[in-house]
Amino acid sequence: MAAHLSYGRVNLNVLREAVRRELREFLDKCAGSKAIVWDEYLTGPFGLIAQYSLLKEHEVEKMFTLKGSRLPAADVKNIIFFVRPRLELMDIIAENVLSEDRRGPARDFHILFVPRRSLLCEQRLKDLGVLGSFIHREEYSLDLIPFDGDLLSMESESAFRECYLESDQTSLYHAAKGLMTLQALYGTIPQIFGKGECARQVANMMIRMKREFTGSQNSIFPVFDNLLLLDRNVDLLTPLATQLTYEGLIDEIYGIQNSYVKLPPEKFTPKKQGESGKDLPTEAKKLQLNSAEELYAEIRDKNFNAVGSVLSKKAKVISAAFEERHNAKTVGEIKQFVSQLPHMQAARGSLANHTSIAELIKDVTTSEDFFDKLTVEQEFMSGIDTDKINNYIEDCIAQKHPLIKVLRLVCLQSVCNSGLKQKVLDYYKREILQTYGYEHILTLYNLEKAGLLRPQTGGRNNYPTIRKTLRLWMDDVNEQNPTDISYVYSGYAPLSVRLAQLLSRPGWRSIEEVLRILPGPHFEERQPLPTGLQKKRQPGENRVTLIFFLGGVTYAEIAALRFLSQLEDGGTEYVVATTKLMNGASWIESLMEKPV
Repeated sequence: MAAHLSYGRVNLNVLREAVRRELREFLDKCAGSKAIVWDEYLTGPFGLIAQYSLLKEHEVEKMFTLKGSRLPAADVKNIIFFVRPRLELMDIIAENVLSEDRRGPARDFHILFVPRRSLLCEQRLKDLGVLGSFIHREEYSLDLIPFDGDLLSMESESAFRECYLESDQTSLYHAAKGLMTLQALYGTIPQIFGKGECARQVANMMIRMKREFTGSQNSIFPVFDNLLLLDRNVDLLTPLATQLTYEGLIDEIYGIQNSYVKLPPEKFTPKKQGESGKDLPTEAKKLQLNSAEELYAEIRDKNFNAVGSVLSKKAKVISAAFEERHNAKTVGEIKQFVSQLPHMQAARGSLANHTSIAELIKDVTTSEDFFDKLTVEQEFMSGIDTDKINNYIEDCIAQKHPLIKVLRLVCLQSVCNSGLKQKVLDYYKREILQTYGYEHILTLYNLEKAGLLRPQTGGRNNYPTIRKTLRLWMDDVNEQNPTDISYVYSGYAPLSVRLAQLLSRPGWRSIEEVLRILPGPHFEERQPLPTGLQKKRQPGENRVTLIFFLGGVTYAEIAALRFLSQLEDGGTEYVVATTKLMNGASWIESLMEKPV
């Protein structure tokens, strides 16, 4: 059991166990010793479901990464390919299988598609002459992966691109399937709210799937009261801004992958006196970040400016606890101290790690360039000078700063001005292409198609109306003891989270005008429950809302939702699901055209 998945109102271990059971059943079908050949992208998500020990129990002896040419030698009866349904991977698999056939003793081949089988992929294997070599061709529906006690992700890196650039709804279908799995485990969700075109399609798919499974009534008492489906393109602004929570900044600077972060090692080695820097490790320090670690759970959602004081208080508490050993006189007291030692040492190690991470982040956040960039972002978000060419952006292009940084700022300006005047837009495009190369013309086209970088139509800027009605900009933010969600961006309240907050109370009727301005339809659906399963809420008991971000979510938005969940009189606790955990850089990168 993963303890950190069961601390909230919804025990996500139930989902993890269901997924693990399905994996075990498949492995047991392939009797005898096994080698797994992994599509490299899947190893991270699978690591959150099953460690190597579980695979070993089911006779998995070797694991390889899927690569061209021959497989490494392995004395096993079964070779199982775990892959996403991608045509380019089928070519590599065929190469592997054909080279194995030439090698000697016959092996049993199996293929497990994650999350769905694909007729196109099977046809490709047939064309390459290897489809008949596979004894089992099955799918493993790993749609939603539990990351933490209140967080689920599909980790579908191209979902936003597929939906908005390629009009491909595959990831929406997987989202709907994932939600049906959740309802099978946690009961039917009585009310569905949504905003956006993709949200409408996912809700329609769920309703259709429910009709198709009319045979059996779901008799599980519902855990969730509401489901809120939100399109990412309803709020294009939030991911473009720099996140200012502790977890958000770790992700912005180093990138968190499947709850792990890789950090420069030099901050994590205790330097002995008189030692030269020659023997410093070169291997990146890899740390897992989730609420299983007490200190991380406490500081991850705080504004970075509030983290230092928590760490110094913790340091005093821990050193006082270690000092207690001098007061332990009797055998009983010494025994008690020794029993607490492992926990105290873990706390000390955790504090040392987070102090080092905070120092690394501080080196970045105190730099002049970080301050200048943040100032420009905050000016745009509060509505200052969004309609003219920005000097800082000009300087960044002239000095050839990373292209993703420039694109993020230009897109932010465009979104905060409901599109740029044609001459401003043309100027930016010309400067970017001349500085970074004309191959990026396709990237600029993609950003325009996604609505991130576009000309202003109708000459009207709607952003000020949205900003004022939804109170997206707050001038006096208390970063240490916040009273509003705007602390996660030091002034800007994420639009997506504000919509969730207003839905909870007083309801969306109060903001009809803004909902009409924002893209896509808004809707409400009810799913009738069999008698006896209707929930009678106890006085003071909070509602549980599952909020699903279609197209990705940032750690700052998750922090803002956790803040709302913890409010004394909030009335709602949130569980977050998404197609992908992301930040502005990874999002823009997913929309860029790779030079051929």
